[in-house]
Amino acid sequence: MTLTELRYIVALARERHFGRAAEACFVSQPTLSVAIKKLEEELGVILFERSKTEVAVTPVGERIVEQARRVLSEIEGVKRIAQQAQDPLAGPLRIGAIYTIGPYLFPRLVPILHKTAPRMPLVIEENYTARLRERLVQGDLDAVLVCLPFEEPGVVTMELYDEPFRVLVPADHAWAKRKVIGTEELGSETVLLLGAGHCFRDQVVAACPSCVGPPAAEGGLQKAVEGSSLETIRYMVASGMGITVLPCTAAAGPGQYASTLTEIRAFADPPRRSVALAWRVSFPRPQAIEALRQAIRACALECVTYLGRPAA
Repeated sequence: MTLTELRYIVALARERHFGRAAEACFVSQPTLSVAIKKLEEELGVILFERSKTEVAVTPVGERIVEQARRVLSEIEGVKRIAQQAQDPLAGPLRIGAIYTIGPYLFPRLVPILHKTAPRMPLVIEENYTARLRERLVQGDLDAVLVCLPFEEPGVVTMELYDEPFRVLVPADHAWAKRKVIGTEELGSETVLLLGAGHCFRDQVVAACPSCVGPPAAEGGLQKAVEGSSLETIRYMVASGMGITVLPCTAAAGPGQYASTLTEIRAFADPPRRSVALAWRVSFPRPQAIEALRQAIRACALECVTYLGRPAA
């Protein structure tokens, strides 16, 4: 049994396809297939069920693949410890962020971190909270930017900033003439929301349960219309489809219609979210985490309240 064979079975379990797994491992498909077959013969068990259309992991294969992930993570830890002894800010930092944080933080964060830690490039991934949690625990990511609450055994979280929400309305909407909006008023409008799986959707619904309801009468719009991203929703608001709620960092974001076809308004008593940085307790480069935290603070996001105390 070799580390290479363990990498092969982890890749195949992830991709569920020999060709894609081989491509991910930078080897030919026959090389990967032969190596996995050899490992199965050595272990005396079948790790994968093969068919012409798909590859499935057997129950015992699931357990062995999970153990292989842990072994590979520990091996990477050995390498990082050795690297840390030389320079903890040297080498890539693999960071994940939920979809409603990444596009609005990274444009400011990357130039700052490039200046303060030039030998530590960021490998960036945007995903749902549940997927980021999995990849953090498995060692595929070093740190993630998520919203609280976020609890996971063996993971430390540090609250970074508190972020209020804003209302985005079409420029010709009646609310565009007002300074503040009450959350209880949202229920009377067609509210554009992110789809299921986005934690920001859940936060908006928690602040305005009446924003989600049964479909309207036949031929009319449903109570809430879903969009795939905040930027898609911004364009829908600009077109007059409805209104939406955005994190303040996204409210004045990159949408080109922000200043002409839409207006941003504050809540009288704004809902808020807490943005946190999370990493494994065993992560061997605490100086890299601290450099990341300081760089995020240096982004000086105008509308947030910076915190920075440990949350767990």
